[in-house]
Amino acid sequence: MGHITSKDAYKNLEERINWFTQGAPPSESLYKILQVLYTETEAKWVALLPVRPFTAKKAAKIWQISEGKAEALLENLCQKALLVDSFYNGVRQFVMPPPMAGFIEFALMRTRGDIDQKYLSELYYQYMNVEEDFVKDLFFATETRLGRVYVQEPVLTNNNTIHILDYERASHIIEEATHIGLGTCYCRHKMSHTGQSCAIDAPWDVCLTLGNVARSLAEHGQHARLIDKQEAMDVLERSYAANLVQMGENVREDPAFICNCCGCCCEALQAARKFSPMQPVATTNYLPKIAQECIGCGKCEKVCPVLAISMSTNAEGKKIAQVDHEVCLGCGICVRSCPKKVIELVRREVQVITPVNSTHRFVLQAIEKGTLQNLIFDNQAFANHRAMAAVLGVILKLPPLKQMLASKQFKSIYLDKLLSK
Repeated sequence: MGHITSKDAYKNLEERINWFTQGAPPSESLYKILQVLYTETEAKWVALLPVRPFTAKKAAKIWQISEGKAEALLENLCQKALLVDSFYNGVRQFVMPPPMAGFIEFALMRTRGDIDQKYLSELYYQYMNVEEDFVKDLFFATETRLGRVYVQEPVLTNNNTIHILDYERASHIIEEATHIGLGTCYCRHKMSHTGQSCAIDAPWDVCLTLGNVARSLAEHGQHARLIDKQEAMDVLERSYAANLVQMGENVREDPAFICNCCGCCCEALQAARKFSPMQPVATTNYLPKIAQECIGCGKCEKVCPVLAISMSTNAEGKKIAQVDHEVCLGCGICVRSCPKKVIELVRREVQVITPVNSTHRFVLQAIEKGTLQNLIFDNQAFANHRAMAAVLGVILKLPPLKQMLASKQFKSIYLDKLLSK
């Protein structure tokens, strides 16, 4: 690889990042971001890695070096949170996390001196808050969303509590997690370096990672601190009190994160404001209902993170709050803020469908984005039947239209025959 120039190394890495479902549109800002996060050598190595999990033995074969040297290089990338590791049947595997929620955020989830975090934050702000391509691609390129909102459980009535599903509860997600990591809020950390501190002075230590991602980030580089379930519940309570929105990975089983977000710093909530009424994340299955007894104080309007509530004047000339249901996340913050308790959450007429797990979400997004062939034909990743079977299993459970799109992208007689059965 000695003939590869520095520019080639980072351009190849850009292409590698965009090989999978979630990518990062090339720009001068992204190029500079990658230069901060990766050395030139690391960029060369990572650009050659598979999309799906791989072993040190596989990496050594790709890089044409010894397995011991490959293991050392992979360990260093884990220390920098540019890779995360896991164990399957006792065998250590590695995977490159997506840009978001992934290596972009991990770089600011703790204070570190090996990179210039102020300079990196300014680059992030330019790439995500000034330029629009990344945010549009991240949140609006597919019908299946990356993230979903959890309802604030304390504001639910007894009737709603009976009907809420387990995967709609952030508390249930915490109870089921094998590992829980606590880190610094990337969004508020980033904005502070750009001179735009959080408008509501929300707490920073509320970023929760879950499961294997939490374990890997904690064990390598201490990008998160492992905590118990009680401390995680305390994080939720502090976030409720600060009027933060709980958002997690858009899956029913084993989500990798729960963010506690403010409307002024979070890219997703900023996108909801900027591109309203388009929804950047999957909403909850609830909507606020405001009673006629509303006194028009405007407190709900003030705390709404996506500006979905406004004040209007009714036929009697009385001020009253009204909700734009196309914009509303159904988070419940307005219910908590109402001094007269005249806002309640009711179930949406059309329920939001949530993907089962990460594989289900990946496949749906790949089909919608037209990149399923990249997922299937990543030969290094899908050299075993288990991984291929997982993808095909999801496809076979999809409705006919999605199956047809999958077949078109896959361009496989084998898949056509499976679908015909």
